[in-house]
Amino acid sequence: MYHIKNKEAIPIEPTSFSELQMNEHDVEVLIKNNTNLIAEDESMLIVGQQVRNSSNGICDLVGLNQNGDLVLIEIKRDRKDMEARKEAFEFQAIRYAAGFATVKDIEDLISKIYAPFLEKSIDTKRDPSLTITEQANRNIVTFFQDNNISIEDFNQRQQIILVASDFDEQTKSAVAWLNKNGVEMYCFKLIPYKINDELYIESQKILPLDHYEDYYVDLIDKTSTSKIKRKRSSQRRNLPRIDSMLEWEVVKAGDMLKAKNHDSTAVLLSNGNVEVGGEEKSIQQWLREVTGWSSVETYAFTEHVEKGKTLSEIRREYMEEREK
Repeated sequence: MYHIKNKEAIPIEPTSFSELQMNEHDVEVLIKNNTNLIAEDESMLIVGQQVRNSSNGICDLVGLNQNGDLVLIEIKRDRKDMEARKEAFEFQAIRYAAGFATVKDIEDLISKIYAPFLEKSIDTKRDPSLTITEQANRNIVTFFQDNNISIEDFNQRQQIILVASDFDEQTKSAVAWLNKNGVEMYCFKLIPYKINDELYIESQKILPLDHYEDYYVDLIDKTSTSKIKRKRSSQRRNLPRIDSMLEWEVVKAGDMLKAKNHDSTAVLLSNGNVEVGGEEKSIQQWLREVTGWSSVETYAFTEHVEKGKTLSEIRREYMEEREK
């Protein structure tokens, strides 16, 4: 990252969470409230925090992804925290994932993980007419409907996401090898910058790799990485982002967009942002302000007024037509 001053590019050096006096719990809360940092424009529903298993292991966060699978999110602030552990970061997460593979149905998830999480969460919107269990069930049913997930697809495999401000070489090599052998494990770097007393976070997915030209190509190839994604998941991850949708004229600058289940509308701009009340915002920012949620699935909750479809439906139909 660079700061441009008098036509000169001055590098801005990243800091660390420890230097910012942020502990692991602070990073955990940041991710819980902003899943878009690690969800790559995909929808994720957080269903658990500090979940303890039968062996007294504690998983930082648990989520549901767009495939209906459980996501185990393990967090370390910095590389030093990772290297100080007796047990390798990635293998700790694998042990937890093995335990969550025993969650066989929605009722089991709600009773063991999600309902206790909702009961403790003071910042989660709840319908006062519903019990905790009923609210948990409604949230999951809505999430499945919005993402076209079948109940039969629930937790068919587990996804692991490791988060830190930096990763040591041994962890990256181990995760690359696990990817190559079919384990769906991701590494996300959350890199903090402090600029003029304001905190900025850069999110980078470093594993698995998407292209041959990415680093670690000698440890991972396109054929092997495809093994970790089911057909439906692969199709979703290859769906175009808003910039590609504009480039291909699936949508156009000036189109009117509407927040799903809300009256708020916005005008799509040529750069992929929207204009609301004379102010330019990202679609995600606009939706979060409208819904009051900490994170919103951008494409599933944005409707194209003229076409009467969500951006998710529009781009999926476009890709299906291209594949014919």
